[in-house]
Amino acid sequence: MPTRGVVYVHSTPLAVCSHVEWAIARVLAAPVNLQWTAQPVDPSARRAECGWSGRAGTGAELAAALRQWPMIRFEVTEEPSPGTDGERFMYVPGRGLFRATVGAAGDIQLGEDRLRSIMAAARGPEALAHALDKALGSAWDAELEPYRYAGDGAPVTLLTRVG
Repeated sequence: MPTRGVVYVHSTPLAVCSHVEWAIARVLAAPVNLQWTAQPVDPSARRAECGWSGRAGTGAELAAALRQWPMIRFEVTEEPSPGTDGERFMYVPGRGLFRATVGAAGDIQLGEDRLRSIMAAARGPEALAHALDKALGSAWDAELEPYRYAGDGAPVTLLTRVG
């Protein structure tokens, strides 16, 4: 069953833009030509976003392809499809890749077993709050938030996976 999602490249050096396009094109098996704009948070960097459609699991493939360049900041989302949960990937240099299951509204979903494990390991309210923040990707969100604002009103490219 096909699904869809969005790739947000929040910041990348200008010299890496074409490599990002090639990586996305390899995953989607289709040519990619993104509309790059300046990233106001980092004037030497560029940003772009593209919607995509393809089979379930494409979001994970896109995230794996993009993390080859440790200097870029990106997010990849994949909407839920029949029988498959949605996913959200965030990458921040120095912090690494964060992955979460998301529901139909885009909210991060924490399963019962994961919550029980977090509660069992927490040695007090502060530890519980810290573990929940980590499970929700709060540190990644905090670092990406200034870069997200730059995307308001930016052009979006729509792509479809061929294979």
